[in-house]
Amino acid sequence: MLDINFIRDNSKEVKRGLAAKNAAPDLVDKFLELDEKWRVLTKQFDDSRAKQKKLGEEKKIEEARVIKDVLKKLEADMTDLDKMRQEALHQMPNLPLASAQVGKDESENKILKEVGEKPKLDKPKDYLTLAQELDLIDIERAAKVSGSRFGYLKGAAVLLEFALVDLALKILVKEGFIPVVPPVLLNEKSMWSMGYLERGKDEIYYLPADNLYLAGTSEQSVGPMHQNEIFEEKELPKRYVAFSTCFRREAGSYGKDTKGILRVHQFDKVEMFSYVKPEDSEKEHQFLLSLQEKLMQTLELPYRVIDICSGDLGDPAAAKYDIEVWLPGQNNGKGEYRETHSTSNTTDFQSRRLKIRYKPLNPNPSTLTPQYVHMLNGTAFAIGRMIIAIMENYQTKKGTITVPKILQPYLGIDEIKKIDIG
Repeated sequence: MLDINFIRDNSKEVKRGLAAKNAAPDLVDKFLELDEKWRVLTKQFDDSRAKQKKLGEEKKIEEARVIKDVLKKLEADMTDLDKMRQEALHQMPNLPLASAQVGKDESENKILKEVGEKPKLDKPKDYLTLAQELDLIDIERAAKVSGSRFGYLKGAAVLLEFALVDLALKILVKEGFIPVVPPVLLNEKSMWSMGYLERGKDEIYYLPADNLYLAGTSEQSVGPMHQNEIFEEKELPKRYVAFSTCFRREAGSYGKDTKGILRVHQFDKVEMFSYVKPEDSEKEHQFLLSLQEKLMQTLELPYRVIDICSGDLGDPAAAKYDIEVWLPGQNNGKGEYRETHSTSNTTDFQSRRLKIRYKPLNPNPSTLTPQYVHMLNGTAFAIGRMIIAIMENYQTKKGTITVPKILQPYLGIDEIKKIDIG
C-alpha cells in the first residue's frame, strides 16, 4: 500500500511509477478525486459534531437532534467514500525504485553477469531422462494420485533435497538468520496484506470452507509474523530463513513445462526474509543477492544474474533480481538458462498494510512516531529446481550423476547410480 500523503503531494511521480509498471496512471486521479470528496465530508462531519456539542451545552435539544440526523447521513456517506478510495488505493502497485531500470516487459531485463563454467558434454540428457534411468523422479505414478504437475522424489533425489535444506540453513544461520518453519495456510488479511490478492489471485489455492489460502511462496507466511508490532531500532535488521512447502495453481502457464518438476503445483523452498530500516533496504537487497550467489557458487553451478525491469516487477516489488542457472540438457540438448532464485525489495508497501513499524533510537522532529520498516525476500533454494540443476550439470558420460563436493558428506556417496539407493 502506498503512502496516501505521498500520493497527494507527488501525484505526477506516482503516475510515472505506475506507468513504468504497466499499471494505469489514471488510478491516481480516481483516488485523488475520491480522497478529496472524503476529506470534504470529513471536515463537514467534524464541524457538525462540534456544532452539536455546542448546542448540547446550550441545552438546545431540538436543534442538536437535527444535527444528529445530519451526522448519521454524513457518516454513512463517509464510510461509502472511504471504501471506494481504499479500493482505488489498493489497486496501485508499489512504485519502482529510482535504481530500477525502466522497461516494458521481461524482454528488457538486463543481464548483469555470468558466473561459472558450463559443463562440456557431448550429448547432455535432460533431467527427466536421467530421472527415469536412475529412478529418481516418478511423475507417472504422481499423475495417478494427484494429476499433472506433481512428482514423487525417490532415492537419492530425496537425500539431495534434505542435503540442500541443511546446507542453506547452516550457511544462513551463520549469517544471522533465524530459522523458522512457518504455517502454509494464511488467513485472508495476511495474504491480502502481502499484496497478492488484487492481482495474481488466480495463482493461489483457496479453501473457501475455512477462508484460508495456501502459501504460494514462503515469504507470504513469514512477512505477516510481526503484523501490528513495533520493533526497537536495535532489533533491526531482523532476518529469518524459512523452510516450507509451497503451492501454486500455475494458472498462467498452460502448456509450459507440463512434465517433470520444473513447474509444479507443490514444491519445497528455503527462503530468506528481512525487516530493515528504510535507509538500509537497498544495501540489504545487495546482501541477499550476494548470499544467493554464495549458495550457487558453493554448489559450483554456472549461473547468471538478471536485473528485472520495471514492467516485469510484481505488484509488491520496488526492485528485483533473478538468478538463472544453466541447464545443459534443456532445449533439445542445446542448453538454456532457467530461473532458480529471485530477491525483491518491497520497501514499505507490505509493512503499511501489516502495520509493522520500528522506533528510531534518536528520533528527530519528523520521526517522533514509529516508522514503517522495509521488507525484503530472497530465495535460498527452490528445492526442485536445484535438484534439476545438479542432475543436468553433474551428469557423466556413463549415465551417473556426480554429487557436488559440498553435498557428498550429507549423502554419504560421491556418485548417484540406480543401484545406490532405493
